Amino acid sequence: MLESLFKAIGYGLCHQLPERSLFGGGYQLPVCARDTGIYFGFTLGLIVLAVLARKSRPSELPRWPVLVLVGLFIAAMGFDGTTSYAGLRSTTNDIRLATGLATGWGLSALTWPMVNAQVWRAPGDGRVPDGARQVMLWLGGVAAAFPLVRWAMPVLGAGFPVALVIAILATFATINMVFIGLIPRFERRAASLRDLWLPLLLANGLTVLELAGAAWLRSLAESLL
Repeated sequence: MLESLFKAIGYGLCHQLPERSLFGGGYQLPVCARDTGIYFGFTLGLIVLAVLARKSRPSELPRWPVLVLVGLFIAAMGFDGTTSYAGLRSTTNDIRLATGLATGWGLSALTWPMVNAQVWRAPGDGRVPDGARQVMLWLGGVAAAFPLVRWAMPVLGAGFPVALVIAILATFATINMVFIGLIPRFERRAASLRDLWLPLLLANGLTVLELAGAAWLRSLAESLL
């Protein structure tokens, strides 16, 4: 049952090739190593940003040096994926995981201030990470994420793919919160976490629909091909 659940969660998101995927507790993870990195990177990045912000709810995008780093993270993953698929060079699951982690980490730094700006009645006007100390801690976090995901989390056995499922759902729900916040009924209305129960419910419901829709599209494409 668990194996079927893991496969269903990632079915519409990823090719799910065993040779390009990581395993935990004898179970193949729901998505490949690169996608595993993206979802874990995004979720762990959000946690680090929340710790650095200390409840300040920053709503401004990071300064240009951090944006440049985010661009480099994404470019590294794009280069790895494009050149390996084109047959110009070979790659490994470790490289896929590392570049995916960096990309997810960077995307979380762009998404989180958007969420804060859209949902909070009084969002903060600061940035995170901001300043040399925070940026170094932020970079240290993404460096620590690789050994955590690659070697520590597999010790959890079946908990490893379960944690990835949670990361996938958290990533989709967080991004969906940006769009939920555009609805006038919810735009900048929350004063506390208690006020977010309905937007979060809608964001998670939308996540389920998106995953189901992606799975249906893949199934349709496979039937046509």
